[in-house]
Amino acid sequence: MKPAGGKVWFTAAELAELALPGMPRTKRNMTERAASECWAVRTDANGAPLARKRAARGGGTEYHHAILPAAARAALAAKGIIFEGTEEASAPVSTAVAQRWQWFDAQPEHVKAKAQRRVGILASVDAYLRAGMTKTAAVTAVSARASVSPATLYNWLGMVDRIDPAHRLPYVAPQRKGGGTEVEVDAAAWQFIRSDYLRPEKPTWAQCYRNLEDVAARHGWSVPHARTLWRKFEREVPIQLVIALREGQEALRRTLPPQNRTVADLHALEAVNIDGHKFDVFVRFPPSREHPQGKIGRVVMIAIQDLYSRKFLAWRIGESESAILTRLCFADLFRDWGIPQHCVLDNGRAFASKWITGGAKTRFRFTVKEDEPLGLLTQLNVQTHWTFPFRGQSKPIERGFRDLASDICKHADMAGAYTGNRTDAKPENYGNAAIPLDQFERHVAREIVKHNARLGRRTEMAYGKLSFDQVFAASYAVSQIGKAATAEQLRLALLMAEEISADRKSGAISLAGNRYWHADLHAVRGKKVTIRFDPEDLTADIHVYDRQGRYVASAPILEADGFFDLAASKRSAKQYADLRRRVREMEQLQDLLAVGDVAALLNAAEPDQSPAPIASVIRPIRARRGGAAAALKIEPDAMRAATASNDPLTAVFERLTLVK
Repeated sequence: MKPAGGKVWFTAAELAELALPGMPRTKRNMTERAASECWAVRTDANGAPLARKRAARGGGTEYHHAILPAAARAALAAKGIIFEGTEEASAPVSTAVAQRWQWFDAQPEHVKAKAQRRVGILASVDAYLRAGMTKTAAVTAVSARASVSPATLYNWLGMVDRIDPAHRLPYVAPQRKGGGTEVEVDAAAWQFIRSDYLRPEKPTWAQCYRNLEDVAARHGWSVPHARTLWRKFEREVPIQLVIALREGQEALRRTLPPQNRTVADLHALEAVNIDGHKFDVFVRFPPSREHPQGKIGRVVMIAIQDLYSRKFLAWRIGESESAILTRLCFADLFRDWGIPQHCVLDNGRAFASKWITGGAKTRFRFTVKEDEPLGLLTQLNVQTHWTFPFRGQSKPIERGFRDLASDICKHADMAGAYTGNRTDAKPENYGNAAIPLDQFERHVAREIVKHNARLGRRTEMAYGKLSFDQVFAASYAVSQIGKAATAEQLRLALLMAEEISADRKSGAISLAGNRYWHADLHAVRGKKVTIRFDPEDLTADIHVYDRQGRYVASAPILEADGFFDLAASKRSAKQYADLRRRVREMEQLQDLLAVGDVAALLNAAEPDQSPAPIASVIRPIRARRGGAAAALKIEPDAMRAATASNDPLTAVFERLTLVK
């Protein structure tokens, strides 16, 4: 391998390989010559050593090219291996030289290649000069070998006169400029074509130029050639503005380099991300009243992925993305693996629902109310991190969905049910089959297990060798977070329904046509309660909380009994007997008095008789003269008898007699 141009130090092997004139052609002979001429202790005019220890692997000694004879240095210069000014120490660069280098860096590769060739030729001239040749002789010798006229060489030497050899490249580079003056463009025409081109509809430049010609003809604008305008557009309009106005803000964002996020400081189950994916497969749902044969449609999977290992930990499949499906997915995660510390999710309705992230002040969707109920993640102290939907670089689970989409949807078991990933990419057998929901769920579970177990994953923590399962297991075994969710935490992960009123008499709960009851529900009879339950298994027990959030009971379902079902009658009788027994126990615990004792305490003392009131204002009753009705006349004896009566009102009526 030959050294690159500008090399200063050479080993004995490199010098032998270059086959320089007057120098040995083997490494052994070159080493012997260096020893005989004492190269190891020679110095230059400034006293700097011309030999040094080689810093690269293998060690050894390397020598400065100045230690070689003039003919050998000239040969190195002729080959473009060395040239003046390649020493490591350099003087400070002036502003003018820096501007020259800035211009040179912006030039195309062919300009730089020509500059490199010219500098090499000038280095050959310098080498001949240092070897003792005159300038005329050196120029003549180099021009003959490089096929360059002496006049051209002298011109190049003039370009670099008094220029440090280290900065010759930008000075000898070709600087051809286009001829002619720039065409004047009418300001109105220039404004029109820019405005027409920079639209979201993305018209072509040719179309915009035709539009400009039509408008210019009516307004008398001068219009140059279309290519002239296009070159002016490329020079004066920033590409970022073109992308933003024609492609949109998302395309503009993609012009920035993506973030390189590391998970090396995390561990298994410390952070998860959740998202939904709609499969491109037709699935037949179980029969219902509206669809006796079963509704056919595409299903959605809510999945949770571990950020550290990229393993899929939990998933649920349903007809649509909802808060219910999300809660059940988290319930599976808590039950099987534990509770993470962080969760990355987007602001979709299923995830921003108040039942999932209620109380989180940074929720993107819906109004955050002070009195809203705490969501599932908020109650369990899981810190939420919001991202934008369809932003794959923010959620690694998007990459996982891309891999699963092909493995699941294009599997041979899904033949005839695959819909294609676009409306214009439907397969030939589109709509020929629909997979039963339970069969599809088993298929998804199998493929996810295979996805997690596949070896050779090229992720940060798998190193291109391990599987997601292996990465997760190794970290999960030594992680310091809680690995088992309690029964209360699992209840929190179930669906939180709106408030429901318990029965006024028994406290029973009615939900979706089913009734649930427990003896402890007597405490909430006729009151509003909150229930949590699994909507996919309404036969399971429901969990009841009062309005203050206190746990009341786990209520089983009350099944309907046959009209002549003797066993059901016995169960009901036993239930009533148990209730009576519990009531008797409660009565004993209350230490109540007997009824006779209560009556004795009430009759222990006779109440004092209060004296009858005496009327202080008396209204006289007078008989009407000539009246047709009979009048009542008070007898004197009756008056005296009324005085002795205990009941004043009765006494008055007894003293009344009929007057004819």
